Amino acid sequence: MSSRSLHGIAYERLPCEDIDIACEGILDSDIALQNGNDEIPDREHVERSLLRKVDRRMSILVLIYILNYIDRNNAAAARLRGFEEDLHLEGQQFNTILSILYIGYTLMQVPSNMYLEKIGRPSIYLPTCMVIWGLISILTGTTKSFIGAVCTRFFLGFVEAAFFPGALFLLSKWYKRRELGQRTAILSCGIMISNAFGTLLASAILDGMEGVMGQAAWRWLFYIEGSMTVFVAICAIFILPDFPATSSGWLTVEEQALAQLRMEEDVGVGNEEEIEGFKAGESGLKQALSDWKVWWLALAMTSLNVLLSFNAFFPTLSATLGYSSTVSLLLCSPPWMFATCAAFLMSRHSDQAGERFGHIAISLVVGIVGFLMAMGTMSTAVRYLSLFLMAQSYAAFIVLWAWVSNSISRPQSKKAVALAFINAFSSVGNITGSYIWPKSWGPSYWGSCAICIGTGALCIIMLWIFRRHLTKLNKEIEDKKIEGGRSDDFTYLL
Repeated sequence: MSSRSLHGIAYERLPCEDIDIACEGILDSDIALQNGNDEIPDREHVERSLLRKVDRRMSILVLIYILNYIDRNNAAAARLRGFEEDLHLEGQQFNTILSILYIGYTLMQVPSNMYLEKIGRPSIYLPTCMVIWGLISILTGTTKSFIGAVCTRFFLGFVEAAFFPGALFLLSKWYKRRELGQRTAILSCGIMISNAFGTLLASAILDGMEGVMGQAAWRWLFYIEGSMTVFVAICAIFILPDFPATSSGWLTVEEQALAQLRMEEDVGVGNEEEIEGFKAGESGLKQALSDWKVWWLALAMTSLNVLLSFNAFFPTLSATLGYSSTVSLLLCSPPWMFATCAAFLMSRHSDQAGERFGHIAISLVVGIVGFLMAMGTMSTAVRYLSLFLMAQSYAAFIVLWAWVSNSISRPQSKKAVALAFINAFSSVGNITGSYIWPKSWGPSYWGSCAICIGTGALCIIMLWIFRRHLTKLNKEIEDKKIEGGRSDDFTYLL
C-alpha cells in the first residue's frame, strides 16, 4: 500500500490505527501553529480542502434528485396531453396510478438503507438503482392500459425508494450538524428545480414530439426523461463518494482521517440510552423502532406530506387559471423558482442561527395563507400568487429533514434505519394526498385546500411539542455538565 506523511510521520493509506494517528496529528497541528511553526498545515486548511472536495462530489446528488422527481411526477404533465384518454382511465384510476408508487416506495426504504449502511458503497448502490428506475420510466411510455401503468409505477417507487433516504444518510456521514441543513437544502432544492424546469422540459417535449414515429407526445415524455436518468446514473458511478471510512483515491490520508474525526466530535455522546443500546449489541432496527422520537417525527412528516400533496397536481392547479395546456405548464415554473430561492435562504439562516422549529413554522404559516387565498377566490391573479406561497412550503420540508438528522445522531446503524423509516412511514401522507385532489372538487379545490391547512396546523403543533422535549433534554445535559458528569459539547438543535 502507498504511504504518506503527516507532520513527519509516515502512514499507510487506510488502516484504522494509522487513521487514528493521523487524527492526532491534525489536532496537534493547531498547537504547532500557535507556537509559530507555520510550515505544518493546520486543521483549518485541511478541513477547507476536505469540504471543497466533498461538496463537488455531492453536487451530483442534486441532479439525481431532479431526475428522481421528474420521473416520479411526469405523469401529471402527461395527463394534460392524452395520458388518461389513451389508457382509457376512469374515476379514481389516475389517482391510483399516482398513489401506487408510494406503496413500493414505502416497502423498500428501510431494507435499502440497512443494506447501504452494511456495504458502505453508495457510489455503486445508488447509481445502480437509478439505472433501473430510469429503465422502468422508459417502460411506462410503452404501457397500453391501466394495469400496465400501475405495474410500472409500483416498481418505479420500489426502486426509487433507495435514493432519498440513502442520500440523507450519505450527507450525514460527511457533514456536521451545523453544515447539514444547508446541504440538505441544496439536495432537496432538486424537488423544486425539477418542478420548475421539469415542466419546461415537459412542455417542449409535449409540443414538439406529437406523432413522431407514430408515438403520442406523452409517450416520448417518458422515453426521453427516462433515458436522461440512465445517462446521469452511469456518470454518477464515477463521481459519488462512499463513506469516509471506505472512500479512497480522491482524499489524502489527512483529509480522510479528519472526515472521520469531525463526525466523532460533532456527535459527542448525546443520548446515553442510544450508546448503551449500541454497546449491548442491539440492532439499528430495534433501536430506531423503540425510540418514540422516531415515531413522532414520522407522524409529523406524514402530516406535512399531505399538505405537500399539491405538488403532484401542480399542473392541474395551474390549469384552473384558464389557459391552454402549454401555457399552464409554463406558468408552473416561476412559483417553483421562487420556492427554490426561499428554501435555500431559509435553510441557510436556520444553519447559521442553529434553530429549526421557528423556520419550519414560518414556512408552513405562509403556505397556509396561500391555501386560504386559493379557497377565497377564483381571481386569476390571486390564485396564481397563492401557488407561490404554497410552493415555498417545501422550505419547511427541507429544514425538518435537517432537524431529523440532527436529532437522531447515533449510532450510525440506528440513524440509517431511522431516516429510512421516517421517510417510508411518511409516504402514507403521499398516498393519502393522491386522493384529496379529485377532479370533482375542482376548479376551486376548496375541500383539498382545507385538508392541507388542517394537516399543516397539526404538523406545527407536533413539532412544537417535540421542541419542548428537546429543550428538556438539553437542560438535563447542561445539568450533568455542571455536575462534572459530562465533558462533551453535544446539545440538540431546537
